[in-house]
Amino acid sequence: MSAKDWIDKDFYAVLGVDKSASADEVKKAYRKLARESHPDHNPDDPRAEERFKAASEAYNVLSDDKRRREYDEMRSLFGSGAFRRNARGGGQPGGVPFDVSDLFGGGGGGGGRFGGNVSDLFGSIFSGGGAGGPGRARGPVKGRDVEAEVALDFTDAVHGVTLPLTLRAPGVCDTCHGNGAKPGTTPVTCPHCQGSGTTTRNQGSFSFAEPCRNCQGVGTVVEEKCPECRGTGGVTKTRTLNVRFPAGVADGQRIRLAGRGEPGERGGPAGDLYVHVKVRPDELFGRSGDDLTLTVPITYPEAVLGTDLRVPTLDGTVTLRVPPGTPAGRVLRARGKGVVRRDGQAGDLLVTLDVVVPSRLSDEARQALETFAEHTPPAAREHLDARVRRFN
Repeated sequence: MSAKDWIDKDFYAVLGVDKSASADEVKKAYRKLARESHPDHNPDDPRAEERFKAASEAYNVLSDDKRRREYDEMRSLFGSGAFRRNARGGGQPGGVPFDVSDLFGGGGGGGGRFGGNVSDLFGSIFSGGGAGGPGRARGPVKGRDVEAEVALDFTDAVHGVTLPLTLRAPGVCDTCHGNGAKPGTTPVTCPHCQGSGTTTRNQGSFSFAEPCRNCQGVGTVVEEKCPECRGTGGVTKTRTLNVRFPAGVADGQRIRLAGRGEPGERGGPAGDLYVHVKVRPDELFGRSGDDLTLTVPITYPEAVLGTDLRVPTLDGTVTLRVPPGTPAGRVLRARGKGVVRRDGQAGDLLVTLDVVVPSRLSDEARQALETFAEHTPPAAREHLDARVRRFN
């Protein structure tokens, strides 16, 4: 990317966030755009790939604190009119603004009084954050990170599971092994930059170093392109990875697999793979942190008289004692029957009791219930009746 392109592009607008957006807001906006515009989801929309590339480009800058700070400072510097020239060429304040494109177009005299200082100022930004300058080739570049989403069954998330994950992502071309040249040939030194990967443009009093446009900053050019990748050195590949999801992985958790993302450029390390976990809900169990939750119905006689209640767990059944006079909503605890923590300890199973009121009764049951009501002491309603009398 040239210096002019960098200044002209508003990465905040690309992601749809404010300049004051936090790192989490930037990440959330990028993930949303990446999902919506990913080429795999829009095979017939050529503009989707452009939107995907633009979002990735913006995220690569705004997700890095150092590069984002330099990007903000540079746009603020040019946007505030800090670089002005006098209409009469006297170099005094009060000159008229000029288009930034003047700085990066063709033409030019000597380096002037600023020489290479200005290009040194912005060199780390235009070279992707490195220390490159005039006469210094761009070094290895780390590959981009890859994101994927996996849905797990509730039981697998609690106990842990290893699953195959199939990805379609850029990879190194097997025909040319990533150099982009036709088999039997090799890339040659770029004649424009003499292999440095950078060129210097002079405009008036300014001198700027930028990646060579002929070789895209690589330092070499491919004369006979590889028929498989057409000179890019990379192709879209389908690969399958076995991903281990640890016991107790939670819904919304992100797992990082270092070095399993896109391959790097010019011998750089591969990016990382981030797997976002979605846990399918279970028909019986819920989850609260490391504890499992379960609602169990009991009858009114069981609540009044007490009972031994057998309840399911993810590993079998346990028996819990329901004491006499248990009210609806009471929570019983089965210790150690929850999610296993990283330290080897396990959470609990929390059982909420739901007293079921029958909608229909047999004649015998109704008669028994009426007899029970006749023998029920009224003390249970004395407090409520006292409050009612206060408002009468």
